[in-house]
Amino acid sequence: MSTENTTHTFHIPVLGLGYSVDTPIKVSHLGISSVASIVDDEMIERMRKFHTLKTGETFTPIFSGEHDFRSRRITAYLDLMERIVNIQFDNLRQQPFEQGNDITRYFELLPDTSSLKKRYKKMLLSENPEEKKWMQNALRHAMKKGAIDVNIMSKVDKLNKDVYGETLPDDFSDASAGLHGFANSTLTSSLILSAGMNPRLYNYLESFKDFHPDEDGNFNKKIILKVSDFRSAFIQAKFLAKKGIWVSEFRIESGLNCGGHAFATEGYLLGPILEEFKDRKQEMLTELFALYQTAIELKGYKISKAPAVKITVQGGIGTAEEDQFLLEHYQVDATGWGSPFLLVPEVTNVDEDTLKDLAEAKSEDYYISNSSPLGVLFNNFKKSSAEKQRLERLAAGRPGSPCKKKYLVSNTEFTSEPICTASRQYQHLKIRQLQSVDPKPADYDELFNAITEKLCLCDGLSTSTLLKNHLLKPRENSAVSICPGPNLAWFSKVYSLDEMVSHIYGKIDLLSKVDRPNMFINELNLYVDYYKKDLEANARKLNEKKKKYLIRFKEQLLVGIEYYKDLVPKITNQTLAYKAEMIRQLRGIEMELREVR
Repeated sequence: MSTENTTHTFHIPVLGLGYSVDTPIKVSHLGISSVASIVDDEMIERMRKFHTLKTGETFTPIFSGEHDFRSRRITAYLDLMERIVNIQFDNLRQQPFEQGNDITRYFELLPDTSSLKKRYKKMLLSENPEEKKWMQNALRHAMKKGAIDVNIMSKVDKLNKDVYGETLPDDFSDASAGLHGFANSTLTSSLILSAGMNPRLYNYLESFKDFHPDEDGNFNKKIILKVSDFRSAFIQAKFLAKKGIWVSEFRIESGLNCGGHAFATEGYLLGPILEEFKDRKQEMLTELFALYQTAIELKGYKISKAPAVKITVQGGIGTAEEDQFLLEHYQVDATGWGSPFLLVPEVTNVDEDTLKDLAEAKSEDYYISNSSPLGVLFNNFKKSSAEKQRLERLAAGRPGSPCKKKYLVSNTEFTSEPICTASRQYQHLKIRQLQSVDPKPADYDELFNAITEKLCLCDGLSTSTLLKNHLLKPRENSAVSICPGPNLAWFSKVYSLDEMVSHIYGKIDLLSKVDRPNMFINELNLYVDYYKKDLEANARKLNEKKKKYLIRFKEQLLVGIEYYKDLVPKITNQTLAYKAEMIRQLRGIEMELREVR
Protein backbone atom coordinates (compact mmCIF):
# COMPACT_ATOMS: atom_id res chain seq x y z
CA MET A 1 0.00 0.00 0.00
CA SER A 2 1.23 3.46 -0.84
CA THR A 3 1.45 5.78 2.13
CA GLU A 4 0.66 8.67 -0.25
CA ASN A 5 -3.04 8.36 0.46
CA THR A 6 -5.09 11.51 0.08
CA THR A 7 -7.58 10.99 2.88
CA HIS A 8 -8.03 8.36 5.61
CA THR A 9 -6.51 4.90 5.98
CA PHE A 10 -9.42 3.54 8.04
CA HIS A 11 -13.18 3.11 7.64
CA ILE A 12 -16.01 2.52 10.13
CA PRO A 13 -17.61 -0.88 9.37
CA VAL A 14 -21.29 -1.67 9.77
CA LEU A 15 -22.37 -1.83 13.43
CA GLY A 16 -25.53 -3.84 14.08
CA LEU A 17 -28.75 -2.85 12.33
CA GLY A 18 -29.01 0.65 13.72
CA TYR A 19 -25.79 1.66 15.45
CA SER A 20 -24.24 3.00 12.22
CA VAL A 21 -27.40 3.50 10.15
CA ASP A 22 -26.82 7.27 9.94
CA THR A 23 -23.08 7.35 10.68
CA PRO A 24 -22.38 8.62 7.12
CA ILE A 25 -24.36 11.79 7.93
CA LYS A 26 -22.05 12.33 10.90
CA VAL A 27 -18.65 11.63 9.31
CA SER A 28 -18.76 11.59 5.48
CA HIS A 29 -18.37 15.38 5.14
CA LEU A 30 -15.18 15.01 7.21
CA GLY A 31 -13.73 12.58 4.66
CA ILE A 32 -14.34 9.41 6.72
CA SER A 33 -15.96 6.39 5.03
CA SER A 34 -18.54 4.32 6.90
CA VAL A 35 -21.08 1.56 6.37
CA ALA A 36 -24.82 1.52 7.10
CA SER A 37 -26.96 -1.61 7.37
CA ILE A 38 -30.04 -1.73 5.11
CA VAL A 39 -31.74 -4.74 6.70
CA ASP A 40 -34.39 -3.07 8.90
CA ASP A 41 -36.53 -0.98 6.54
CA GLU A 42 -39.01 -0.17 9.34
CA MET A 43 -36.33 1.52 11.44
CA ILE A 44 -34.85 3.09 8.28
CA GLU A 45 -38.22 4.66 7.46
CA ARG A 46 -38.38 6.23 10.92
CA MET A 47 -34.84 7.53 10.57
CA ARG A 48 -35.73 8.93 7.15
CA LYS A 49 -38.61 10.86 8.69
CA PHE A 50 -36.35 12.04 11.54
CA HIS A 51 -33.62 13.38 9.24
CA THR A 52 -36.06 14.72 6.61
CA LEU A 53 -37.85 16.89 9.16
CA LYS A 54 -34.52 17.90 10.71
CA THR A 55 -33.34 19.27 7.35
CA GLY A 56 -36.62 21.09 6.67
CA GLU A 57 -37.72 18.88 3.78
CA THR A 58 -41.26 17.52 3.39
CA PHE A 59 -41.59 13.90 4.47
CA THR A 60 -43.74 11.60 2.32
CA PRO A 61 -44.14 8.20 4.03
CA ILE A 62 -43.83 4.90 2.18
CA PHE A 63 -46.35 2.54 3.80
CA SER A 64 -45.73 -1.18 4.27
CA GLY A 65 -48.77 -2.13 2.14
CA GLU A 66 -47.46 -0.31 -0.93
CA HIS A 67 -45.86 -2.05 -3.90
CA ASP A 68 -42.13 -2.72 -3.48
CA PHE A 69 -42.16 -0.66 -0.27
CA ARG A 70 -38.96 -2.20 1.16
CA SER A 71 -36.63 -1.27 -1.69
CA ARG A 72 -38.32 2.14 -2.14
CA ARG A 73 -37.80 2.98 1.55
CA ILE A 74 -34.12 2.05 1.27
CA THR A 75 -33.63 4.09 -1.92
CA ALA A 76 -35.37 7.12 -0.40
CA TYR A 77 -33.22 6.93 2.74
CA LEU A 78 -29.93 6.52 0.88
CA ASP A 79 -30.80 9.41 -1.44
CA LEU A 80 -31.63 11.55 1.60
CA MET A 81 -28.30 10.71 3.24
CA GLU A 82 -26.44 11.71 0.09
CA ARG A 83 -28.32 15.02 -0.16
CA ILE A 84 -27.55 15.84 3.47
CA VAL A 85 -23.86 14.91 3.13
CA ASN A 86 -23.53 16.92 -0.11
CA ILE A 87 -24.98 20.02 1.58
CA GLN A 88 -22.69 19.55 4.61
CA PHE A 89 -19.65 19.05 2.39
CA ASP A 90 -20.40 22.03 0.14
CA ASN A 91 -20.88 24.25 3.20
CA LEU A 92 -17.68 22.94 4.76
CA ARG A 93 -15.62 23.68 1.63
CA GLN A 94 -16.78 27.30 1.60
CA GLN A 95 -15.67 27.98 5.17
CA PRO A 96 -12.56 30.08 5.85
CA PHE A 97 -9.53 28.20 7.18
CA GLU A 98 -9.95 29.25 10.79
CA GLN A 99 -9.68 27.34 14.06
CA GLY A 100 -13.08 25.96 15.11
CA ASN A 101 -14.36 25.57 11.55
CA ASP A 102 -15.13 22.13 10.12
CA ILE A 103 -12.85 22.70 7.13
CA THR A 104 -9.91 23.02 9.52
CA ARG A 105 -11.13 19.98 11.44
CA TYR A 106 -11.30 18.04 8.16
CA PHE A 107 -7.59 18.53 7.56
CA GLU A 108 -6.50 18.20 11.19
CA LEU A 109 -8.18 14.76 11.37
CA LEU A 110 -6.15 13.44 8.41
CA PRO A 111 -3.11 11.21 9.06
CA ASP A 112 0.28 12.85 8.67
CA THR A 113 1.03 10.40 5.82
CA SER A 114 -1.76 11.92 3.72
CA SER A 115 -0.53 13.97 0.74
CA LEU A 116 -3.47 16.31 1.36
CA LYS A 117 -2.37 16.79 4.98
CA LYS A 118 1.15 17.64 3.81
CA ARG A 119 -0.23 20.26 1.42
CA TYR A 120 -2.38 21.66 4.25
CA LYS A 121 0.64 21.99 6.55
CA LYS A 122 2.58 23.70 3.77
CA MET A 123 -0.28 26.18 3.34
CA LEU A 124 -0.22 27.01 7.05
CA LEU A 125 3.48 27.90 6.81
CA SER A 126 3.02 30.20 3.82
CA GLU A 127 3.45 33.91 4.63
CA ASN A 128 2.44 35.15 1.17
CA PRO A 129 -1.30 36.08 1.26
CA GLU A 130 -1.83 35.51 -2.47
CA GLU A 131 0.00 32.17 -2.40
CA LYS A 132 -1.91 31.13 0.73
CA LYS A 133 -5.25 31.95 -0.92
CA TRP A 134 -4.32 29.96 -4.03
CA MET A 135 -3.19 26.99 -1.90
CA GLN A 136 -6.42 27.07 0.09
CA ASN A 137 -8.54 26.97 -3.06
CA ALA A 138 -6.45 24.05 -4.37
CA LEU A 139 -7.03 22.22 -1.07
CA ARG A 140 -10.78 22.84 -1.31
CA HIS A 141 -10.79 21.37 -4.80
CA ALA A 142 -8.82 18.27 -3.69
CA MET A 143 -11.08 17.40 -0.72
CA LYS A 144 -13.09 14.18 -0.89
CA LYS A 145 -16.16 13.01 0.98
CA GLY A 146 -16.09 9.74 2.89
CA ALA A 147 -17.96 6.93 1.14
CA ILE A 148 -21.57 6.15 2.08
CA ASP A 149 -21.36 2.36 1.78
CA VAL A 150 -24.10 -0.13 2.66
CA ASN A 151 -24.12 -3.68 4.01
CA ILE A 152 -26.37 -6.64 3.21
CA MET A 153 -26.15 -9.91 5.13
CA SER A 154 -26.57 -12.34 2.24
CA LYS A 155 -28.26 -15.00 4.36
CA VAL A 156 -30.93 -12.62 5.77
CA ASP A 157 -33.14 -13.17 2.75
CA LYS A 158 -36.64 -14.36 3.51
CA LEU A 159 -39.20 -14.57 0.70
CA ASN A 160 -42.13 -12.18 1.06
CA LYS A 161 -45.84 -12.15 0.32
CA ASP A 162 -48.20 -9.51 -1.01
CA VAL A 163 -51.24 -8.14 0.84
CA TYR A 164 -53.31 -11.07 -0.48
CA GLY A 165 -50.94 -13.68 0.95
CA GLU A 166 -49.43 -14.66 -2.40
CA THR A 167 -45.67 -15.33 -2.49
CA LEU A 168 -43.85 -12.57 -4.36
CA PRO A 169 -41.11 -13.29 -6.95
CA ASP A 170 -37.52 -13.77 -5.78
CA ASP A 171 -36.69 -10.15 -6.68
CA PHE A 172 -38.79 -9.06 -3.69
CA SER A 173 -36.97 -11.20 -1.11
CA ASP A 174 -35.41 -9.23 1.77
CA ALA A 175 -31.81 -9.22 0.48
CA SER A 176 -32.85 -8.73 -3.16
CA ALA A 177 -35.07 -5.77 -2.22
CA GLY A 178 -32.14 -4.28 -0.29
CA LEU A 179 -29.90 -4.71 -3.34
CA HIS A 180 -32.58 -3.17 -5.56
CA GLY A 181 -32.93 -0.25 -3.14
CA PHE A 182 -29.20 0.46 -3.23
CA ALA A 183 -28.95 0.01 -7.01
CA ASN A 184 -31.74 2.54 -7.59
CA SER A 185 -30.18 5.14 -5.27
CA THR A 186 -28.15 8.13 -6.42
CA LEU A 187 -25.12 6.94 -4.44
CA THR A 188 -21.77 6.28 -6.08
CA SER A 189 -20.39 3.89 -3.50
CA SER A 190 -20.06 0.23 -2.55
CA LEU A 191 -22.31 -2.63 -1.51
CA ILE A 192 -20.71 -4.88 1.12
CA LEU A 193 -21.94 -8.47 0.93
CA SER A 194 -21.35 -10.41 4.15
CA ALA A 195 -22.22 -13.75 5.77
CA GLY A 196 -21.35 -16.03 2.85
CA MET A 197 -22.60 -16.72 -0.64
CA ASN A 198 -26.24 -16.37 -1.68
CA PRO A 199 -26.55 -17.55 -5.34
CA ARG A 200 -30.02 -16.02 -5.74
CA LEU A 201 -28.75 -12.62 -4.65
CA TYR A 202 -25.51 -12.90 -6.61
CA ASN A 203 -27.46 -13.78 -9.78
CA TYR A 204 -29.67 -10.73 -9.26
CA LEU A 205 -26.60 -8.44 -9.30
CA GLU A 206 -26.25 -9.05 -13.04
CA SER A 207 -29.42 -7.14 -13.86
CA PHE A 208 -28.16 -3.76 -12.62
CA LYS A 209 -26.03 -1.72 -15.03
CA ASP A 210 -24.50 0.36 -12.24
CA PHE A 211 -22.35 -2.66 -11.30
CA HIS A 212 -20.95 -2.82 -14.86
CA PRO A 213 -18.11 -0.57 -16.10
CA ASP A 214 -18.59 2.67 -18.01
CA GLU A 215 -16.59 3.62 -21.13
CA ASP A 216 -13.57 4.50 -18.98
CA GLY A 217 -13.75 1.22 -17.02
CA ASN A 218 -15.11 2.86 -13.86
CA PHE A 219 -18.03 1.63 -11.77
CA ASN A 220 -20.89 3.75 -10.53
CA LYS A 221 -21.45 1.16 -7.81
CA LYS A 222 -18.91 -1.36 -6.56
CA ILE A 223 -19.02 -4.73 -4.82
CA ILE A 224 -17.09 -5.47 -1.63
CA LEU A 225 -16.96 -8.99 -0.21
CA LYS A 226 -16.54 -9.33 3.54
CA VAL A 227 -14.59 -12.58 3.99
CA SER A 228 -12.81 -14.55 6.69
CA ASP A 229 -10.38 -16.62 4.57
CA PHE A 230 -8.76 -16.70 1.14
CA ARG A 231 -10.48 -19.84 -0.17
CA SER A 232 -14.04 -18.63 0.39
CA ALA A 233 -13.14 -15.20 -1.01
CA PHE A 234 -11.76 -16.76 -4.20
CA ILE A 235 -14.77 -19.05 -4.67
CA GLN A 236 -17.27 -16.20 -4.28
CA ALA A 237 -15.29 -13.83 -6.50
CA LYS A 238 -15.03 -16.46 -9.28
CA PHE A 239 -18.79 -17.07 -9.11
CA LEU A 240 -19.38 -13.34 -9.56
CA ALA A 241 -16.68 -12.87 -12.23
CA LYS A 242 -18.36 -15.53 -14.40
CA LYS A 243 -21.49 -13.37 -14.27
CA GLY A 244 -19.64 -10.22 -15.26
CA ILE A 245 -19.52 -8.78 -11.73
CA TRP A 246 -16.14 -7.50 -10.47
CA VAL A 247 -15.20 -7.56 -6.78
CA SER A 248 -13.50 -4.22 -6.09
CA GLU A 249 -12.49 -5.01 -2.51
CA PHE A 250 -11.95 -7.99 -0.25
CA ARG A 251 -12.69 -6.88 3.30
CA ILE A 252 -10.99 -9.47 5.52
CA GLU A 253 -12.50 -9.78 8.98
CA SER A 254 -11.20 -11.78 11.92
CA GLY A 255 -13.27 -14.91 12.40
CA LEU A 256 -13.81 -14.39 16.14
CA ASN A 257 -12.17 -11.08 17.14
CA CYS A 258 -14.90 -8.94 15.60
CA GLY A 259 -18.31 -7.50 16.43
CA GLY A 260 -21.69 -8.82 15.31
CA HIS A 261 -21.91 -12.36 13.98
CA ALA A 262 -18.69 -14.36 14.23
CA PHE A 263 -17.79 -16.94 11.60
CA ALA A 264 -15.13 -19.19 13.11
CA THR A 265 -12.72 -20.47 10.48
CA GLU A 266 -11.33 -24.00 10.84
CA GLY A 267 -8.55 -22.67 13.05
CA TYR A 268 -7.20 -20.27 10.42
CA LEU A 269 -5.84 -17.18 12.16
CA LEU A 270 -5.82 -13.63 10.84
CA GLY A 271 -2.06 -13.30 10.34
CA PRO A 272 -1.65 -16.38 8.10
CA ILE A 273 -4.84 -15.40 6.22
CA LEU A 274 -3.44 -11.93 5.48
CA GLU A 275 -0.15 -13.50 4.42
CA GLU A 276 -1.97 -15.73 1.92
CA PHE A 277 -3.85 -12.75 0.45
CA LYS A 278 -0.56 -10.86 0.15
CA ASP A 279 1.24 -13.79 -1.51
CA ARG A 280 -1.57 -14.88 -3.82
CA LYS A 281 -3.24 -11.60 -4.71
CA GLN A 282 -1.75 -11.36 -8.20
CA GLU A 283 -2.48 -15.02 -8.95
CA MET A 284 -6.10 -14.50 -7.87
CA LEU A 285 -6.52 -11.29 -9.89
CA THR A 286 -5.14 -12.88 -13.06
CA GLU A 287 -7.61 -15.77 -12.86
CA LEU A 288 -10.52 -13.52 -11.90
CA PHE A 289 -9.88 -11.08 -14.73
CA ALA A 290 -9.76 -13.87 -17.35
CA LEU A 291 -13.22 -15.04 -16.18
CA TYR A 292 -14.55 -11.50 -15.86
CA GLN A 293 -13.29 -10.29 -19.26
CA THR A 294 -14.99 -13.18 -21.05
CA ALA A 295 -18.29 -12.61 -19.24
CA ILE A 296 -18.37 -8.82 -19.52
CA GLU A 297 -17.53 -8.82 -23.24
CA LEU A 298 -20.46 -11.17 -23.86
CA LYS A 299 -22.62 -8.41 -22.35
CA GLY A 300 -21.29 -5.92 -24.89
CA TYR A 301 -18.58 -4.20 -22.81
CA LYS A 302 -14.97 -3.77 -23.87
CA ILE A 303 -12.34 -3.93 -21.13
CA SER A 304 -8.60 -4.32 -21.67
CA LYS A 305 -7.17 -4.28 -18.16
CA ALA A 306 -8.27 -5.57 -14.77
CA PRO A 307 -10.09 -3.01 -12.61
CA ALA A 308 -8.47 -2.08 -9.31
CA VAL A 309 -8.87 -4.34 -6.28
CA LYS A 310 -8.36 -3.32 -2.67
CA ILE A 311 -7.52 -5.57 0.27
CA THR A 312 -8.62 -4.27 3.67
CA VAL A 313 -8.73 -5.79 7.14
CA GLN A 314 -10.81 -5.34 10.29
CA GLY A 315 -11.52 -7.04 13.59
CA GLY A 316 -9.77 -6.45 16.90
CA ILE A 317 -7.34 -3.67 15.93
CA GLY A 318 -6.69 -1.59 19.03
CA THR A 319 -3.55 0.51 18.72
CA ALA A 320 -1.86 2.75 16.17
CA GLU A 321 1.12 0.36 16.11
CA GLU A 322 -1.10 -2.59 15.17
CA ASP A 323 -2.86 -0.49 12.54
CA GLN A 324 0.40 0.67 10.97
CA PHE A 325 1.89 -2.84 10.98
CA LEU A 326 -1.12 -4.20 9.08
CA LEU A 327 -0.86 -1.43 6.49
CA GLU A 328 2.87 -1.83 5.96
CA HIS A 329 3.67 -5.52 6.48
CA TYR A 330 0.61 -6.98 4.73
CA GLN A 331 0.32 -4.08 2.27
CA VAL A 332 -3.41 -3.71 2.88
CA ASP A 333 -5.10 -0.59 1.55
CA ALA A 334 -7.04 0.31 4.68
CA THR A 335 -8.19 -0.94 8.06
CA GLY A 336 -11.60 -1.09 9.72
CA TRP A 337 -12.25 0.21 13.24
CA GLY A 338 -15.71 -0.78 14.42
CA SER A 339 -16.49 -1.53 18.07
CA PRO A 340 -14.40 1.33 19.58
CA PHE A 341 -16.71 3.78 17.79
CA LEU A 342 -19.63 2.50 19.88
CA LEU A 343 -18.08 4.65 22.61
CA VAL A 344 -18.15 7.74 20.36
CA PRO A 345 -21.69 9.21 20.71
CA GLU A 346 -21.28 11.75 17.91
CA VAL A 347 -20.66 8.87 15.47
CA THR A 348 -22.96 6.00 16.50
CA ASN A 349 -26.42 5.44 18.00
CA VAL A 350 -25.93 4.01 21.50
CA ASP A 351 -28.53 4.95 24.12
CA GLU A 352 -27.29 6.48 27.37
CA ASP A 353 -27.80 3.43 29.61
CA THR A 354 -26.03 1.07 27.19
CA LEU A 355 -23.24 3.60 26.63
CA LYS A 356 -22.63 3.79 30.38
CA ASP A 357 -22.59 -0.02 30.64
CA LEU A 358 -20.11 -0.32 27.76
CA ALA A 359 -17.78 2.29 29.26
CA GLU A 360 -17.75 0.45 32.62
CA ALA A 361 -17.63 -3.12 31.25
CA LYS A 362 -14.91 -5.68 31.96
CA SER A 363 -13.56 -8.29 29.57
CA GLU A 364 -15.81 -10.99 31.08
CA ASP A 365 -18.89 -8.99 30.04
CA TYR A 366 -18.14 -9.70 26.37
CA TYR A 367 -18.63 -13.24 25.15
CA ILE A 368 -19.27 -15.28 22.02
CA SER A 369 -22.71 -16.85 22.24
CA ASN A 370 -25.25 -18.95 20.35
CA SER A 371 -27.84 -16.20 20.79
CA SER A 372 -28.44 -15.54 17.11
CA PRO A 373 -31.48 -17.15 15.45
CA LEU A 374 -29.32 -17.51 12.33
CA GLY A 375 -27.48 -20.38 14.01
CA VAL A 376 -24.20 -18.46 13.68
CA LEU A 377 -21.98 -17.44 16.60
CA PHE A 378 -22.86 -14.00 17.91
CA ASN A 379 -20.83 -11.53 19.97
CA ASN A 380 -22.99 -10.75 22.98
CA PHE A 381 -22.84 -8.37 25.93
CA LYS A 382 -23.90 -9.67 29.36
CA LYS A 383 -25.06 -6.26 30.58
CA SER A 384 -27.40 -5.59 27.65
CA SER A 385 -31.04 -4.95 28.57
CA ALA A 386 -32.11 -7.55 25.99
CA GLU A 387 -30.10 -10.23 27.79
CA LYS A 388 -31.60 -9.14 31.13
CA GLN A 389 -35.09 -9.29 29.60
CA ARG A 390 -34.43 -12.78 28.21
CA LEU A 391 -33.52 -14.06 31.68
CA GLU A 392 -36.54 -12.34 33.25
CA ARG A 393 -38.89 -13.96 30.73
CA LEU A 394 -37.26 -17.31 31.39
CA ALA A 395 -37.70 -16.90 35.15
CA ALA A 396 -41.36 -16.01 34.61
CA GLY A 397 -41.94 -19.17 32.56
CA ARG A 398 -42.41 -17.17 29.32
CA PRO A 399 -39.23 -17.78 27.28
CA GLY A 400 -38.86 -16.31 23.80
CA SER A 401 -39.86 -13.02 22.19
CA PRO A 402 -42.87 -11.79 20.23
CA CYS A 403 -41.89 -11.99 16.53
CA LYS A 404 -42.97 -8.87 14.64
CA LYS A 405 -40.42 -7.95 11.97
CA LYS A 406 -39.64 -11.56 10.95
CA TYR A 407 -36.30 -10.82 9.21
CA LEU A 408 -34.72 -13.97 10.69
CA VAL A 409 -37.53 -16.51 10.24
CA SER A 410 -36.06 -19.78 8.93
CA ASN A 411 -37.32 -22.78 10.95
CA THR A 412 -40.07 -25.08 9.64
CA GLU A 413 -39.67 -27.88 12.20
CA PHE A 414 -43.18 -27.34 13.63
CA THR A 415 -44.88 -25.06 11.11
CA SER A 416 -45.41 -24.86 7.35
CA GLU A 417 -44.47 -21.15 7.39
CA PRO A 418 -40.92 -20.41 8.63
CA ILE A 419 -40.71 -19.02 12.17
CA CYS A 420 -37.83 -17.60 14.21
CA THR A 421 -36.01 -19.73 16.78
CA ALA A 422 -35.98 -16.72 19.15
CA SER A 423 -39.77 -16.45 18.98
CA ARG A 424 -42.07 -17.37 21.84
CA GLN A 425 -43.96 -19.67 19.46
CA TYR A 426 -40.92 -21.73 18.48
CA GLN A 427 -39.43 -21.97 21.97
CA HIS A 428 -42.78 -23.09 23.43
CA LEU A 429 -43.07 -25.86 20.83
CA LYS A 430 -39.44 -26.93 21.12
CA ILE A 431 -39.51 -27.06 24.94
CA ARG A 432 -42.72 -29.07 24.84
CA GLN A 433 -41.03 -31.52 22.47
CA LEU A 434 -38.04 -31.80 24.81
CA GLN A 435 -40.27 -32.38 27.84
CA SER A 436 -42.09 -35.21 26.05
CA VAL A 437 -38.94 -37.31 25.81
CA ASP A 438 -39.07 -40.21 28.27
CA PRO A 439 -36.80 -40.90 30.03
CA LYS A 440 -35.56 -37.36 30.52
CA PRO A 441 -32.29 -36.77 28.57
CA ALA A 442 -29.15 -36.64 30.70
CA ASP A 443 -28.28 -33.33 29.07
CA TYR A 444 -31.79 -31.85 29.49
CA ASP A 445 -30.56 -28.59 31.04
CA GLU A 446 -28.01 -28.12 28.29
CA LEU A 447 -30.65 -28.68 25.60
CA PHE A 448 -33.13 -26.38 27.37
CA ASN A 449 -30.54 -23.61 27.61
CA ALA A 450 -29.67 -24.01 23.92
CA ILE A 451 -33.34 -23.43 23.03
CA THR A 452 -33.85 -20.42 25.27
CA GLU A 453 -30.50 -18.73 24.60
CA LYS A 454 -31.77 -17.26 21.32
CA LEU A 455 -32.40 -13.49 21.29
CA CYS A 456 -34.65 -11.33 19.12
CA LEU A 457 -32.14 -9.37 17.05
CA CYS A 458 -34.59 -7.74 14.59
CA ASP A 459 -35.89 -5.44 17.32
CA GLY A 460 -32.93 -5.50 19.70
CA LEU A 461 -30.27 -4.29 17.27
CA SER A 462 -32.43 -1.31 16.21
CA THR A 463 -33.89 -0.28 19.58
CA SER A 464 -30.87 1.73 20.77
CA THR A 465 -31.13 3.91 17.66
CA LEU A 466 -34.81 4.60 18.33
CA LEU A 467 -34.15 5.31 22.02
CA LYS A 468 -31.30 7.74 21.35
CA ASN A 469 -33.32 9.69 18.79
CA HIS A 470 -36.58 9.56 20.84
CA LEU A 471 -38.38 7.57 18.14
CA LEU A 472 -39.54 4.60 20.23
CA LYS A 473 -43.33 4.41 20.30
CA PRO A 474 -45.39 3.78 23.46
CA ARG A 475 -45.70 0.08 24.37
CA GLU A 476 -42.79 -0.87 22.09
CA ASN A 477 -40.08 -3.09 23.55
CA SER A 478 -37.22 -0.96 24.89
CA ALA A 479 -34.75 -3.85 25.41
CA VAL A 480 -31.44 -3.29 23.61
CA SER A 481 -29.24 -5.94 21.97
CA ILE A 482 -25.68 -4.95 21.20
CA CYS A 483 -22.89 -6.98 19.65
CA PRO A 484 -19.47 -5.39 20.26
CA GLY A 485 -16.28 -7.25 19.55
CA PRO A 486 -14.24 -8.44 22.56
CA ASN A 487 -11.61 -5.79 21.74
CA LEU A 488 -13.94 -3.14 23.20
CA ALA A 489 -13.08 -4.42 26.69
CA TRP A 490 -9.85 -2.41 26.59
CA PHE A 491 -11.60 0.91 25.91
CA SER A 492 -13.22 2.20 29.10
CA LYS A 493 -14.66 5.69 28.65
CA VAL A 494 -16.70 7.82 26.27
CA TYR A 495 -14.62 9.47 23.54
CA SER A 496 -14.95 12.22 20.97
CA LEU A 497 -14.47 11.55 17.25
CA ASP A 498 -11.27 13.62 17.30
CA GLU A 499 -9.88 11.55 20.20
CA MET A 500 -10.62 8.22 18.50
CA VAL A 501 -9.15 9.30 15.15
CA SER A 502 -6.08 10.70 16.91
CA HIS A 503 -5.70 7.35 18.69
CA ILE A 504 -5.91 5.43 15.39
CA TYR A 505 -3.13 7.57 13.92
CA GLY A 506 -0.92 7.50 17.02
CA LYS A 507 -1.23 11.18 17.90
CA ILE A 508 -2.56 10.18 21.33
CA ASP A 509 -2.81 6.79 23.09
CA LEU A 510 -6.17 6.03 24.69
CA LEU A 511 -4.82 2.70 25.98
CA SER A 512 -1.54 3.96 27.46
CA LYS A 513 -2.43 2.72 30.96
CA VAL A 514 -3.97 -0.58 29.80
CA ASP A 515 -2.16 -3.92 29.82
CA ARG A 516 -3.52 -5.27 26.52
CA PRO A 517 -2.10 -8.20 24.52
CA ASN A 518 -1.38 -7.82 20.81
CA MET A 519 -4.44 -8.24 18.55
CA PHE A 520 -3.04 -11.50 17.12
CA ILE A 521 -2.64 -12.92 20.64
CA ASN A 522 -6.18 -11.81 21.52
CA GLU A 523 -7.59 -13.62 18.51
CA LEU A 524 -5.50 -16.73 19.18
CA ASN A 525 -6.85 -16.92 22.75
CA LEU A 526 -10.40 -16.61 21.42
CA TYR A 527 -9.79 -19.50 19.03
CA VAL A 528 -8.25 -21.71 21.72
CA ASP A 529 -11.23 -21.04 24.00
CA TYR A 530 -13.60 -21.82 21.14
CA TYR A 531 -11.76 -25.07 20.40
CA LYS A 532 -11.85 -26.20 24.03
CA LYS A 533 -15.57 -25.41 24.37
CA ASP A 534 -16.39 -27.18 21.12
CA LEU A 535 -14.39 -30.21 22.24
CA GLU A 536 -16.14 -30.24 25.62
CA ALA A 537 -19.59 -29.85 24.07
CA ASN A 538 -19.04 -32.80 21.75
CA ALA A 539 -17.10 -35.05 24.14
CA ARG A 540 -20.05 -37.41 24.75
CA LYS A 541 -21.17 -37.62 21.11
CA LEU A 542 -17.97 -37.32 19.12
CA ASN A 543 -18.53 -38.81 15.65
CA GLU A 544 -15.76 -39.40 13.12
CA LYS A 545 -16.55 -36.28 11.07
CA LYS A 546 -16.44 -34.00 14.12
CA LYS A 547 -13.30 -35.71 15.39
CA LYS A 548 -11.49 -35.00 12.09
CA TYR A 549 -12.71 -31.39 12.18
CA LEU A 550 -11.35 -30.87 15.71
CA ILE A 551 -8.01 -32.46 14.80
CA ARG A 552 -7.68 -30.17 11.77
CA PHE A 553 -8.71 -27.18 13.88
CA LYS A 554 -6.01 -27.85 16.47
CA GLU A 555 -3.35 -28.52 13.84
CA GLN A 556 -4.16 -25.25 12.12
CA LEU A 557 -3.90 -23.33 15.40
CA LEU A 558 -0.44 -24.83 15.97
CA VAL A 559 0.57 -23.84 12.43
CA GLY A 560 -0.63 -20.32 13.22
CA ILE A 561 1.41 -20.19 16.42
CA GLU A 562 4.57 -21.16 14.51
CA TYR A 563 3.76 -18.46 11.95
CA TYR A 564 3.48 -15.83 14.69
CA LYS A 565 6.78 -16.93 16.26
CA ASP A 566 8.43 -16.15 12.92
CA LEU A 567 6.46 -12.92 12.53
CA VAL A 568 7.31 -11.32 15.89
CA PRO A 569 10.90 -10.33 14.95
CA LYS A 570 9.46 -8.55 11.87
CA ILE A 571 7.31 -6.24 14.01
CA THR A 572 9.59 -3.22 13.78
CA ASN A 573 7.35 -0.65 15.49
CA GLN A 574 7.32 -2.32 18.93
CA THR A 575 9.90 -2.55 21.71
CA LEU A 576 12.06 -5.59 22.36
CA ALA A 577 10.22 -6.11 25.66
CA TYR A 578 6.86 -6.08 23.87
CA LYS A 579 8.06 -8.68 21.35
CA ALA A 580 9.60 -10.84 24.07
CA GLU A 581 6.26 -10.83 25.89
CA MET A 582 4.49 -11.88 22.67
CA ILE A 583 6.84 -14.85 22.32
CA ARG A 584 6.29 -15.79 25.97
CA GLN A 585 2.51 -15.67 25.50
CA LEU A 586 2.68 -17.72 22.29
CA ARG A 587 4.69 -20.43 24.03
CA GLY A 588 2.24 -20.49 26.94
CA ILE A 589 -0.76 -20.81 24.60
CA GLU A 590 1.02 -23.54 22.61
CA MET A 591 1.74 -25.52 25.77
CA GLU A 592 -1.89 -25.17 26.89
CA LEU A 593 -3.19 -26.26 23.48
CA ARG A 594 -0.91 -29.30 23.19
CA GLU A 595 -2.13 -30.52 26.57
CA VAL A 596 -5.76 -30.56 25.39
CA ARG A 597 -6.80 -34.07 24.38
